[in-house]
Amino acid sequence: MKSELAQEIFALIEARSQARPKAMEFEMAYQARVAMDRIRFAIKHTEQFGPQTEPMREARMQLLDALGRLETVDRRFQKRSRVPLGSHSNNSHPNGNGLAVAGSCSLDHPDGSDER
Repeated sequence: MKSELAQEIFALIEARSQARPKAMEFEMAYQARVAMDRIRFAIKHTEQFGPQTEPMREARMQLLDALGRLETVDRRFQKRSRVPLGSHSNNSHPNGNGLAVAGSCSLDHPDGSDER
């Protein structure tokens, strides 16, 4: 009975840790966004300043394909990194570790007013 409970607890902990993105995934998501911005810049400039030749159109199509793939991966990361509503534990902040996330601090005053 105890080993079954231990295995169940271990499985829950493992599933929860795999559900949250790791630090490296946040870094990769940031780098992907930088790459997306640069690809958008390249597409814009090839359209505005590049010769309208077949090879340039093919290059733009390749850039658009790469941009679409990065956007798809970014959307998956965004879905995975969101904390579902109602899943907060007893921790005081929604990121689950008791620490404030940037932009999540409350400026409530003791008298109940909320000045921002």
